[in-house]
Amino acid sequence: MAGYLDHYGAGVDRRLKIIKIVAISVAVLLVATGISLFVFHDYRQEQQVKRFFALLERHDYQAAYELWVRTETDRRGYPFASFLQDWGPESDHRSVADFRIAKSRSCGSGVILTVDFSGGKEEKLWVERNNLTIGFSPLPGCPPPR
Repeated sequence: MAGYLDHYGAGVDRRLKIIKIVAISVAVLLVATGISLFVFHDYRQEQQVKRFFALLERHDYQAAYELWVRTETDRRGYPFASFLQDWGPESDHRSVADFRIAKSRSCGSGVILTVDFSGGKEEKLWVERNNLTIGFSPLPGCPPPR
């Protein structure tokens, strides 16, 4: 025969177990979110550079140029002929098939991507966060915080 107080405290134990499971779940979720933000922070900019090099590899220079310059002012400052000198079939970057993004660093309103090419060549590209415009990096790296 079960006594009146045999189940005394069972509800408290169950409640503590639920609270513990919820607390651990929230902690794991926060850690996973932090890791995801760190790993995928520059994902869109890296994908834009990969798209750019895929266009160059297909010799679609006009489409690649449109990723590089977005406004008419930019086109006047960097005409298509200059783009072809830098990225066209006669440039130093004519073999872009074997590129690899070696480093990605957030810096102000954009991301500096260090791209390694076969033959030991390296290029630093700048990708704007807001419109994903690509260009040569104006800086060798991000300046240290003040």
